[in-house]
Amino acid sequence: MAGTVRNYYGLLNVGRDATAEEIKRAYRKLARELHPDVNPDPAAQNRFKEVTTAYEVLSDPEKRRIVDLGGDPLASAGGAGGNPFGGNFGGFGDIFETVFGGAGAGGRGPRSRVRQGADALLRIELSMAEMAFGVQKDIAVETAVTCQTCQGDGCAPGTRPRTCDTCGGRGEVQSMQRSLLGPVMTSRSCPTCGGTGQQIPSPCPNCSGEGRVRARRTISVDVPGGIEDGMRIRMTGQGEVGPGGGPAGDLYIEVTEQPHDTFTREGSDLHCTVAVPMTAAALGTELTLTGLDAEERVEIRPGTQSGAVITLRGRGVPRLRSTTRGDLHVHVEVRTPTRLDETQEKLLRELATLRDEDVSVGGNRGGLFSKMRFGTR
Repeated sequence: MAGTVRNYYGLLNVGRDATAEEIKRAYRKLARELHPDVNPDPAAQNRFKEVTTAYEVLSDPEKRRIVDLGGDPLASAGGAGGNPFGGNFGGFGDIFETVFGGAGAGGRGPRSRVRQGADALLRIELSMAEMAFGVQKDIAVETAVTCQTCQGDGCAPGTRPRTCDTCGGRGEVQSMQRSLLGPVMTSRSCPTCGGTGQQIPSPCPNCSGEGRVRARRTISVDVPGGIEDGMRIRMTGQGEVGPGGGPAGDLYIEVTEQPHDTFTREGSDLHCTVAVPMTAAALGTELTLTGLDAEERVEIRPGTQSGAVITLRGRGVPRLRSTTRGDLHVHVEVRTPTRLDETQEKLLRELATLRDEDVSVGGNRGGLFSKMRFGTR
């Protein structure tokens, strides 16, 4: 049986047409009254959870849209009427800090000094043939790597971290502040240890306590055949080592295709243009074209017109992760002579006469362009 959809607007005492700012003001007002640091009543704490859930939903445009359509965006997270954040204030603390600018209720404990490293991006240029058929490349990469002097713990040899004197290892310090609502306890990250709960009395002289240093190294990259311009190759664990010698992020190799003198590429297809004399196009001929991996024979059939496209099936670029190849499209450009000597002109006039090409644009229908004759030089 379906559960009752929660009235998120009613929990905050606002109408369905309330603006985002009105919703935020309503939450601030209720949170000041119900926050566990101000009101220890268990009923108030449950009410605080409800209004914080309502604010989390209505401050999110997509979740609010679901509510306005009659649904409950948190039904799958916590069940109708349930608490989608679980039994503690972890999620509510984040929302409370966003609205009020301070720490929420409950301590979070120290954070680890060892953290995940960031991803890195490197761009390389490859020739069209290398991208078409694949290649193995040795490339130089400069990233953060684990410090070999301290093995990532940040301490000078023979020393160890110690518990922070300021926070006693909790990673945060608390202070009592007076407000119109009475005393309010706030928590913030410990300024001495940065929230880790530990201090390094003798930092490593090589990495200054970071547990990592920048270094240049060479790695081998296998570029698969058929890769296209702008694609990225992911190399797991080859990125930046994290603080405290934490696990490295990933390295992304972005490939750029160098322009080719003859071919242009569209996916797995290749295109090129060949220029043939007018006589060769009329009589037919055969060309030899140097492709990316072999010589290709191109037949120009008699009567080929300028703009014609001759397609050589399966002579393009191998498709990525496939055994098939694209096509090679040869675009024919017929070159008409621009300057003729007397003998050449005479021969062409004789040919035009034999082909009856000095008559006719439009047949016998007459008109301004019904006759076309070749002029003299």
